[in-house]
Amino acid sequence: MATAEDELLLPRLPELFETSKQLLDEVEVATEPTGSRIIQDKVFKGLDLLKKAAEMLLELDLFSRNEDLEEIASTDLKYLMVPAFQGAFAMKQVNPSKRLDHLQWAREHFLNYLTQCQYYHVAEFELPKTKTNSAENNTADSSMAYPSLVAMASQRQAKIERYKQKKEAEHRLSALKSAVESGQADDERIREYYLLHLRRWIGISLEEIESIDQEIKILRGKDSSKEASTSHSSRQDRPPMKPFVLTRNMAQAKVFGAGYPSLASMTVNDWYEQHQKFGALPDQGIAKKTSAPGVQLWI
Repeated sequence: MATAEDELLLPRLPELFETSKQLLDEVEVATEPTGSRIIQDKVFKGLDLLKKAAEMLLELDLFSRNEDLEEIASTDLKYLMVPAFQGAFAMKQVNPSKRLDHLQWAREHFLNYLTQCQYYHVAEFELPKTKTNSAENNTADSSMAYPSLVAMASQRQAKIERYKQKKEAEHRLSALKSAVESGQADDERIREYYLLHLRRWIGISLEEIESIDQEIKILRGKDSSKEASTSHSSRQDRPPMKPFVLTRNMAQAKVFGAGYPSLASMTVNDWYEQHQKFGALPDQGIAKKTSAPGVQLWI
């Protein structure tokens, strides 16, 4: 837990958290394009503040695996949402060349948040698949060409339940907000208020991870198609190969010549007619015997 010396840093932690939360709220409701300068400045500032808040939480050792949810102070519960806020800001970054990195980074933070919430039993839910357990299930998944109707119905029902819980949480939060922010709420209401926030962000994180996984799959598919297209194009751009002849021995190699300059350039009939014209055929000038004795016929 935090020491007396570390507690001197505590006043800064609420300031970092509240400012980053306000920036996230402004980004969520903004009418300007996400890629506009004013929105991106808020995104970068929010990420910087949350990074400092996360580092401070580690220094203070505010949350311990040796304690239960009931042992965490009501006013400290909100700091569990820091990784969820980091994931939300990461999703707002718009650099196309780094989109895959931003998605993976956001997923990591959303999953970190969900893991903490599951450990403290904030709500009942199933953690999304990680790279490890996804690989373990590859054999079973590959045997099914299409998801079963039961699985699809189960996923649909889970989404409906999350939506209902999210709406109920938002309705209750709006009723508690004024009392908590004005300092008029007692500890029980403060605790309920932040627990509702935690459960709301569990639903948001599950939805975001599902969306991230789909976008990552699309981006990787595009990269694979681009690589295949580039490879095919490079093969087409290569100059055509020169014809060549494989020889069995040195004598044949000398006949065909290095670099194959002596490849045939005429038909057999052309060659025969040309050599006959110049009297250079092998049998020209050789006497042929006839049936009449003593008579020779010259060609």
